[in-house]
Amino acid sequence: MGHPLLELANKTAVVIGGTSGIGLALVRGLAQAGANVVPTGRRADLVRAAAAEVEAIGLRSLVQTCDVTEIASIEALLESACAKFGSVQILVNCAGRTKRMPTLDVPEADWNAIMETNLTGTLRACQIFGRHMIKNRYGRIINIGSLSSVLGLFEVAAYGASKAAVASLTKTLAIEWAASGVCVNAIIPGVLRTDMNTELLDGTARGREFLMRTPMKRFGKVDELAGAAVFLASDAASFVTGHLLVVDGGILASGVNQ
Repeated sequence: MGHPLLELANKTAVVIGGTSGIGLALVRGLAQAGANVVPTGRRADLVRAAAAEVEAIGLRSLVQTCDVTEIASIEALLESACAKFGSVQILVNCAGRTKRMPTLDVPEADWNAIMETNLTGTLRACQIFGRHMIKNRYGRIINIGSLSSVLGLFEVAAYGASKAAVASLTKTLAIEWAASGVCVNAIIPGVLRTDMNTELLDGTARGREFLMRTPMKRFGKVDELAGAAVFLASDAASFVTGHLLVVDGGILASGVNQ
């Protein structure tokens, strides 16, 4: 028997950026806890595959693409989810992009593109789904931060600035919406191996430095974030808001590791 407050049965979760990497791991975790899950992103083939995984374990899903750079696209997603499920209780904002380069050389177009997806895209989804949740006086929003929300990471200034801003936005929305029954939190993943970062980590000086700084001496696995997401999405977290939940093998706690 699971803990009743951690059960997500009869809840609907929308995971934007839920078709690969961290997002897909959270889709699987929320579905395993009993939620109907709508995994979405820009690529229709990946959306179909992720939705099929949810349905394969006997839960309901919905196939619809979404691009967080377009307000109408997010509004259409909410509309479709409400048409099928009645309402949406849980939103996970996982859409993200990054590019590594010396900050002196960052073209403004690259800076803007990263901000547009990581920060403004998160804001748009929070506004559109948040309004719906406030009206229903219940909601759980989980944003995805980064170690770079709190630490400087070499040559990813735009990504780091966007993720620091996501942490700040999370706290601001939490206090604005706290009296409306909507909890807004963020997960800060440590160094996880995903398709997006394998080249940066495997056999590189950067990868070795991350391992040296991680007390657990290993990279995380994306499915190790699932428990944090299920907790923050659940009624067990009814008094938790504005919190950054760190899942990082000890990096942020670490001073001297030997």
